[in-house]
Amino acid sequence: MPEKTLSIEGADPLLLFGFNDVYLRMIEEAFPDTHITARGTDIHLQGDEDDIEKVERVFSEMVVLLDRNETLTEDDVDTVLALFDSEDGTATAPAPDGDTQAILTTPDGDVIKPRSPNQQRLVSSARSNDVVFAIGPAGTGKTYVAVAMAVAALNAHRVERIVLSRPAVEAGEQLGFLPGDFYEKVDPYLQPLYDAIGDMMPREQMAEYLEHDRVEVVPLAYMRGRTLKSSFVILDEAQNVTTSQMKMFLTRLGPQSQAIITGDITQTDLNNRGDSGLIQVQHILKDIEGIEFVYLEREDVVRHRLVREIIAAYEEHDE
Repeated sequence: MPEKTLSIEGADPLLLFGFNDVYLRMIEEAFPDTHITARGTDIHLQGDEDDIEKVERVFSEMVVLLDRNETLTEDDVDTVLALFDSEDGTATAPAPDGDTQAILTTPDGDVIKPRSPNQQRLVSSARSNDVVFAIGPAGTGKTYVAVAMAVAALNAHRVERIVLSRPAVEAGEQLGFLPGDFYEKVDPYLQPLYDAIGDMMPREQMAEYLEHDRVEVVPLAYMRGRTLKSSFVILDEAQNVTTSQMKMFLTRLGPQSQAIITGDITQTDLNNRGDSGLIQVQHILKDIEGIEFVYLEREDVVRHRLVREIIAAYEEHDE
């Protein structure tokens, strides 16, 4: 019978296993054909190979939650177990160090995972920080990875909704002067976000979530005055926001919320590049715990092979 020993070094066994090992018993009940023995920071598993893999991922996800929240509850364990009892495969547990880690599985069965070391850093940073800035050139997968992280968090019930935002800088944020209703006004600027999230959940589910505000796609101008609770918030194209807009966005975060801010500081559309809030925020918030900056390079480009060469050519021209 297959066997495997896991190490949870770095995690407190008392917190991870629960009082009187209550969380261990919950896992054993969920996987009755798998024998689980815990000794210190080692967990010995014996049973079906597929179940052993699932139990390993359950413990990995629990360690992520414990690192993030500094505690675990029975509801947390129930949520993790529910992930691996579902058929959609959207669990977000990390794989061992040195390996890529799946973020989620799309409706088409494609596994979304980091495709470069810096994308891996982005995923790891988002798992351990409430605010992460992903800065890099076009085509490095910043937005796609961020949206995948948000969908995975929603599927895992770690947040109650996703809020995706972009500055409509081409319209000067004066959307009232554009023709059409609200959605017709903002669609041209937010379509890339619709496309990304549409790749990661069935269209019917996406429509339902949009209708019930479990997924919101809004221009930055409509974020003022809001408090976003239990939300995974993404600000895309952040190189086009001013410092005051960046401050406004960041101060919208409420309890149990996290944010990923993405942008390319080499491509701001503002009249004065120095006004970019994404450029200035690197200096303003650099020393705050819980905020991390991840930088992607042209080597991380995952679009057409020519995109990397185009970026390199422009960098050489600018120098």
